[in-house]
Amino acid sequence: MAGTASEGGSPYKHPYHLVDPSPWPLLSAFAAGGLVSGIVVAAHGGGKWLLALGAVAVLACMFAWWRDVLRESRTPGLHSPVVRLGLRYGMILFIASEVMFFVAFFWAYFHFALYPEHVSGAETAIWPPKGIYTFDPWHLPFLNTLILLLSGCTVTWAHHALLENDRKGLVTGLALTVGLGMLFTALQAYEYATAPFPFHGGGVYPSVFYLATGFHGFHVIVGTIFLAVMLVRAIRGSLTPEKHFGFEAAAWYWHFVDVVWLFLFVSIYWWGAGTIAHH
Repeated sequence: MAGTASEGGSPYKHPYHLVDPSPWPLLSAFAAGGLVSGIVVAAHGGGKWLLALGAVAVLACMFAWWRDVLRESRTPGLHSPVVRLGLRYGMILFIASEVMFFVAFFWAYFHFALYPEHVSGAETAIWPPKGIYTFDPWHLPFLNTLILLLSGCTVTWAHHALLENDRKGLVTGLALTVGLGMLFTALQAYEYATAPFPFHGGGVYPSVFYLATGFHGFHVIVGTIFLAVMLVRAIRGSLTPEKHFGFEAAAWYWHFVDVVWLFLFVSIYWWGAGTIAHH
């Protein structure tokens, strides 16, 4: 399949990159399985050692796998235009799968919000359930919305600066985006700490609330780490106007996180803050 070496470029006669056998896909699958299992065990009152081990394993696999991809990108002829296009398609499909991931959470929320009798069994049931005091959407949730929208602007600024080969603008925009992502996470943690309803044992509403907003918070943390790595690469001068797919992938992911939060804010914090009677 490899063919003979061509002059001055890829050793292959075709534009595709046949990667060397890698252990990281299989190891990443086992690490992710351990992480999810650790979450389940910890959520049911068990020890957190499996959760910690799974998290460390996932981070190690991510680091090693992406390191290999970066090494491939620096090897002349391997990341051809067709390969770079395939990487973009892969990232788009990954984000599409994440969209469906959150669709399931919204489906669960609207199922109980529109048909609250499924919670209590009474025809006069309301949503949120009786005894649940929700957050004021125009206080901390609205502030977090502004923070994420601003971070979307700063990452777009960084992208345009990169295309214009403005290194200072690139680094500044990325640094601001990472800082805003960390601020959002800190405020989300404070919101959880002061929540008027418990994390567990409080019924359906806390379950769907913490599931949807918690997984979004997890995605914010992942996106912040992703952008922090891009910030380090930008400082080192590894990103160029011609080759910066890693940055584009991080920016796409971050915009996805922004859009999901807007849906969360409107549906769960704002629309769900009042009492919704069953029609």
